Amino acid sequence: MSAGGSFGGTRGARPVPPEKGVFPLDHMHECDLEKKEYLSCLKASGHNSEKCREFSKKYLECRMEKNLMAKQDMSELGFGKDHETETSEGYEKDKIDQ
Repeated sequence: MSAGGSFGGTRGARPVPPEKGVFPLDHMHECDLEKKEYLSCLKASGHNSEKCREFSKKYLECRMEKNLMAKQDMSELGFGKDHETETSEGYEKDKIDQ
């Protein structure tokens, strides 16, 4: 006999929510335009997300404005000027090295 709960878990243990990654779905389609722009960009760029960063940023900003995710500084989500410069410089360096 097993002393654990359903699916092997321990009874009475409180679940711990993940730090990031779980947020309300956009059931009211409030950010559909931004989502469609981002997905179209991905498709057009051969799924190269670096080329679609501006659309990704717009989508995340929309979600924050509509309270579909916690408000955060965009630099915490990888959209700071330092990151963009590093990424583009690293990309150029990789192209030259090849």
